[in-house]
Amino acid sequence: MADAFDVVVIGGGPAGYPAAIRAAQNGLKVACIDAWKNRDGGTAFGGTCLNAGCIPSKALLESTELLHRAQTEFAAHGIAASGVAVDLAVMQKRRAGIVRSMTGGIASLFKAAGVTGIFGRGRLLAGRRVEVTSHDGAKSELAARHVVLASGSAPTELKSLPFDHQYIIDSWDALELAAVPNKLCVIGGGVIGLELGSVWRRLGAEVVVLEALEDFLAIADQQLAGEAARQFKRQGLEIRLGAKVTGAAAANGAVTVSYADRTGAQRLSADKVIVAVGRRPYTTNLLAPDSGVALDERGFIRVDEQCRTGVENVWAVGDCVRGPMLAHKGKEEGMAVADRIAGRYAHVNYAVIPSVIYTAPEIAWVGQTEQQLKAAGTDYKSGVFPFAAAGRARAMEAGAGFVKLLASRATDAILGVHIIGAMAGELIAEATLAMEFQASAEDLQRTIHAHPTLAEALHEAALAADRRAIDSINR
Repeated sequence: MADAFDVVVIGGGPAGYPAAIRAAQNGLKVACIDAWKNRDGGTAFGGTCLNAGCIPSKALLESTELLHRAQTEFAAHGIAASGVAVDLAVMQKRRAGIVRSMTGGIASLFKAAGVTGIFGRGRLLAGRRVEVTSHDGAKSELAARHVVLASGSAPTELKSLPFDHQYIIDSWDALELAAVPNKLCVIGGGVIGLELGSVWRRLGAEVVVLEALEDFLAIADQQLAGEAARQFKRQGLEIRLGAKVTGAAAANGAVTVSYADRTGAQRLSADKVIVAVGRRPYTTNLLAPDSGVALDERGFIRVDEQCRTGVENVWAVGDCVRGPMLAHKGKEEGMAVADRIAGRYAHVNYAVIPSVIYTAPEIAWVGQTEQQLKAAGTDYKSGVFPFAAAGRARAMEAGAGFVKLLASRATDAILGVHIIGAMAGELIAEATLAMEFQASAEDLQRTIHAHPTLAEALHEAALAADRRAIDSINR
């Protein structure tokens, strides 16, 4: 006889585990199934984000940024830091320790909340039954009043460059390299490619990024993207745009990548090739043919605005459904679904989801870009404030970048905020909160910001939108 639960969540990543915990907080009997296996064979909750994505990459980015600052910035502070050396093994041990702590923390949270955690592969059957295949092959079955699908995503593999996980590697492989490559080719100039490229460039690798699009960071405001491109060039990242990869061959300990650009066919030799062209929804063996749940033409699970699949009491959240593949978006969806199941009010504002790239300088934005506003025919105003004019930024030797605020000319409502500079990922939270509360540029102008802080740059950008900035020239 199948074990019965109020809610069964398939997937223990950043969308699934919050759904399970919130459902348990709402007094429901909950099980969460996760199939993750680490390279050493160990199991862990947390999905890609905690095990092989967000958390380990930020650990390495932090370590390597400290190295970069010691090499390039400390002298300006009057600090002699000659002979700074890297122990990559220690750096990687730190990364792995942080991951173990974070993933182990989820198991503790499950225990405290009363969630039954199950390691194995979950598969939705008809009638909201869930088949669980453990890692030793044993099968069991759960019955549920509600099922939440949170299966996440996986790296996209190029047909012309299949992963061999030795020379042609994915983002997980790139986080666990035991030695610094002499030359590294990164295919894909998006968030993942730029972060990984930054890590290994700081550690001494020559890094070439091949991006198929003609525009750099096409998803971002192009004024922001232009500044980012200049900063990365100064750091030694070589970014080649309009480079469409056609194949690669490994031989004699190196990889030769073939690609085409506006000038014709090109070849590039590297020690390793990181393929970082995006991610795809992971739904392999997730749905039995008679489950009734449908996929769209891109492989995402079809859901409505409340994450209902169309099958009664079956929901889907996170990377396996439409919308940006961001951990915080998945988390909010997971909690919202758990509240809806319990009959509570829930809402996810998809128009106000921040994005962050954890390079140095950091890049963050929320809302619409200037290009989107122009395309929509929206009458807007723009205010830009450079960090070079911010006292705290100058004291930190972090004068690169700016804050850009876009607001409606008719209503003064804030439509978008775009930041490149130190701590942009933290600063964007104020802009996100302001937009969630439908604040105007004037609201930010009249909000007192402590001095000296980086956050003053957002205040000044709001003032600049009305040509009233105090600490920069109004244009």
